[in-house]
Amino acid sequence: MAVSSKINATSIKNLTIEDKRLNDTEIKGFHARISAKGAISYYLFYRHNGKQVNYLLGKGSSITPTQARDMAKSQAGKVASGINVQSEKKAAKAQEQVKKFNKFSIYVEDKYYPWLVANSTRTADQIKSVLLNRFKELGDLQLADITAWHVEQWRAKAKDAGKAEATINYNVNTLKGALSRAVEWGIIDSHELSKVKAYKLDNNRTRYLTPVEEAALLNGLTERDSLIKEKRISANEHRLKRGYPQQPTLSHHTYADHIEPIVLLAMNTGMRRGEILSLKWSNIDFSIPVLTIKGESAKSGKTRHIPLNTASFNVLSKWREQSYSKEFVFEGAEGKPLTDFKKGFNKVIVDAGIHNFNFHDLRHHFASKLVMKGVDLNTVRELLGHADMTMTLRYAHLAPEHKAAAVNLIG
Repeated sequence: MAVSSKINATSIKNLTIEDKRLNDTEIKGFHARISAKGAISYYLFYRHNGKQVNYLLGKGSSITPTQARDMAKSQAGKVASGINVQSEKKAAKAQEQVKKFNKFSIYVEDKYYPWLVANSTRTADQIKSVLLNRFKELGDLQLADITAWHVEQWRAKAKDAGKAEATINYNVNTLKGALSRAVEWGIIDSHELSKVKAYKLDNNRTRYLTPVEEAALLNGLTERDSLIKEKRISANEHRLKRGYPQQPTLSHHTYADHIEPIVLLAMNTGMRRGEILSLKWSNIDFSIPVLTIKGESAKSGKTRHIPLNTASFNVLSKWREQSYSKEFVFEGAEGKPLTDFKKGFNKVIVDAGIHNFNFHDLRHHFASKLVMKGVDLNTVRELLGHADMTMTLRYAHLAPEHKAAAVNLIG
């Protein structure tokens, strides 16, 4: 049954579970309830537009009777002026929820990344990593509060740290894409990152390997492979002497790990990094033999077919013999594609004494060798998966010495 008294520390202390409710004798509608377990809650009962409202002021575990009393007076004053404090509270709570989910890090984690995965974006994990790791300082900002100034500050630091302009452009464009999607979804009205202009790059870079460099790279891959196998043998001998379990032997494998087959495949197919990592065994027909790059894995979004030459056929055949993966040709975590091999590749390049050369340059190498062998540009375009001839001219033009030979024909 309900009892009545001025709500204060004494009356709350004397409130029993049998009382259930204590009505304040001074503030209309102000009351306290006690649960079957003895927990106290404070409320303000009022009417708004004919509807009854029981407004929760707070729990006894977080506010004192005096604080509850002050809150009751304040909210009762608002009610008297025609404000529905319950609706006001709900609106404030909804606004807090909006702020929570519009925080950059939570937006990326809970909204943008799941959308990327659902739409089979081949670089979903890479995009998420760029947004949450490269732009870590933006994590606690509201989406609407991210300005061009923030990005310019980030770019300046990245450049000072020696990051390549192409890498900086990629990271900024990835951020722009995430915010543009938030605009499309109506999460924010707009963003101002269009003010951040990309660095102008030399897109005519066609770095390829000289015959000496190519030989050095192939030799470096072989030496690396042998060294890894020798280290495994030595490690197992060490473990055997101490009674430790043996690690799987690599001696009967053609390749010690994925680095050599990935490099050889890139050199002989011109595939992009993302296309190689998303490649599945089901995309390869060894009977023809031909490799199919599905549209969802290709930059152009269009499916293309690459005939396997002897080198690429042998690489894939031998790798299949030793691979445990049933789906992805190059598997990382079980059932997932490999996500990165940069460290291993870069070490091979450095050890081989090759300078100013990155993994994408293997694509240039493939294209340049085709052109230097007299393959027509349209065939090169189809093999590379370029949408038009402009890109092919940019990436696969003849080497300088071949141009020199051409002009000397009329010299």
